[in-house]
Amino acid sequence: MKKTTPKFEYKTFTLGEALTEEQKQYFQKYGVIQFKNFISNETAELFIAELGKIEANWLAEGVEKINGIPLKFGKDPEGKDMIQRMCFTNKHSDVLAEFLKDPRFELLLEFLEPYEGRMGSDEKDGLVFNHYINQPNSKFTQMGWHTDSPRDLFLGQKILPMLNVGIHLDKCPSSNGGLRVLPGTQNQSMLKLLFGKKQFIDHRPDPREAAFEIDRGDLTIHDGRLWHRVEVSPNFGEKSRRRVMYVPIITGKYKPKSSTSKTPFYHRFAKVVTK
Repeated sequence: MKKTTPKFEYKTFTLGEALTEEQKQYFQKYGVIQFKNFISNETAELFIAELGKIEANWLAEGVEKINGIPLKFGKDPEGKDMIQRMCFTNKHSDVLAEFLKDPRFELLLEFLEPYEGRMGSDEKDGLVFNHYINQPNSKFTQMGWHTDSPRDLFLGQKILPMLNVGIHLDKCPSSNGGLRVLPGTQNQSMLKLLFGKKQFIDHRPDPREAAFEIDRGDLTIHDGRLWHRVEVSPNFGEKSRRRVMYVPIITGKYKPKSSTSKTPFYHRFAKVVTK
């Protein structure tokens, strides 16, 4: 029987001391959920300052990779060098490392049941900082449709459930671009999971896609098997700025990265799949 994706009912939630049945059922149905006010405005400013220090150090030292993962470089609105994608930032900031110990993250493991999940603070790309700016000399303005599963195949691993947890450091209404998903596609067949769209290359809007009204401090979680993309902002320069931290919650065998880790070969395609 042909699978159909459910009609999306956009709702936001507040994360308390435990997940509610409504929250679990919502995530199971759509593969995505948004929690309001996960961090305060002051905490977001603190994280931005910490990330700025890391960026300045890496630029001064000429760092190009962290634990084998290439950084993405571009220019800020003033034309100065900037890093638009930074990985393993939690390994270079006590503040960010401590943040990942927040007990509320442990609650999210329930979204992976019956699998046993864990915070990927030293696996995959660790705590990633994505910094989107739309301008002529920017290298990172959007990201095409993709699922997070093919990366496991490239690494010779079985596709297992995982979560991508986003901590949003800027207000981002849907009118300014940002996250787009195809709700319910986490339950698609393996064929559609891998070939439903041209991974990263296809940037076209989909009539089934859902957008989000995001405020600074919000938390979004999506299943790694869900088709998702990042829409380019219609604005330019400072108005287009969007800063998001992502950390994976993963299952399967523990595979930490270190300074001796090799660069996964799929990063060779980075120039093709990002703009």
